[in-house]
Amino acid sequence: KSNTGKLLFSADDTEVVVGADRLRVLGAEGAVFSKSIETPHIRADPFKELRLESPTRSLIMEAPKGIAINAEVGNLEATCRGDLKLESKDGEITLEAAKIKLPRLPRGTHSSTSSHANIYEICVCSNGRLFLSPAGAGSTCQTNTNVC
Repeated sequence: KSNTGKLLFSADDTEVVVGADRLRVLGAEGAVFSKSIETPHIRADPFKELRLESPTRSLIMEAPKGIAINAEVGNLEATCRGDLKLESKDGEITLEAAKIKLPRLPRGTHSSTSSHANIYEICVCSNGRLFLSPAGAGSTCQTNTNVC
């Protein structure tokens, strides 16, 4: 107990209670939890990065009312070795930005010469794959289905 009588630490066979206003882990490896963790707030020290890591399994964040990820000043990056999947069961996915870039989007070929050499239309294959097709007077997507 603290000098004011507040419970600071207790332990028994079923739980360990830390009653301080803040729990600080100073070890270089941080804190390791073998099961789940529930807390209303996780924060890194000022000017230090916060890492949530699962070196051999997956990392799952769940919340019934939503999860918000916000980078007030810097960028937000998502990187993976396999597929990156954005899925909305009942809603929609909105990409809202001044520019949306898809630099590796495949380009179809079009045999007729077009005066719009750098203008493309975005086409969608039946399997959902996107590709660019040179713009024409009408849609040129059907002539480029070899990309699908």
